Amino acid sequence: MQKLNIPDGLHIRPSTAADKPFLEKLHHATRQDLQWIDGEKDLIESIVELQFQAQTGGYGEQFPNAMYFIIEKQRERIGKATIDFGHNEVRLVDIAFLPEARGHGFGKAIIQSFQTAAAQSGLPVSLTVMQQNLNAKQFYISLGFQVESVTAPYELMVWYPPAVKIIAGG
Repeated sequence: MQKLNIPDGLHIRPSTAADKPFLEKLHHATRQDLQWIDGEKDLIESIVELQFQAQTGGYGEQFPNAMYFIIEKQRERIGKATIDFGHNEVRLVDIAFLPEARGHGFGKAIIQSFQTAAAQSGLPVSLTVMQQNLNAKQFYISLGFQVESVTAPYELMVWYPPAVKIIAGG
């Protein structure tokens, strides 16, 4: 069994209604593209809020059994993960971190923990990534994911658990 190298103080827990302000802040921090809209600050904020509501509702419709998690470091919220544990796969629907929490190996540790859990059930882990997001694709490839299919502008990437050796006899 693979030993996980989880940084000290890193914790994942189910999201609650009290996390909504943090999730809105996180969404705002991850949607820098929307900050380039030419318009009043209030208009931009309302567009970011609409995008947040659309994303949340879309996940609920597309993945009705998904579980929503908050990622914490030393009891401070630093990110989120949305996971759908299906019958044939574990789908990493979304993972995001505050800008200051990126680049510290937290995402790698969380994804590897999901891979370990999926491997224990013999299930692959899948996710979609934007085709032009080369950094994310390289990151997922480094974790053993491979491109399974392309439906522009997204690529479906899948990680398969290692094959289990069966020893005959006894």
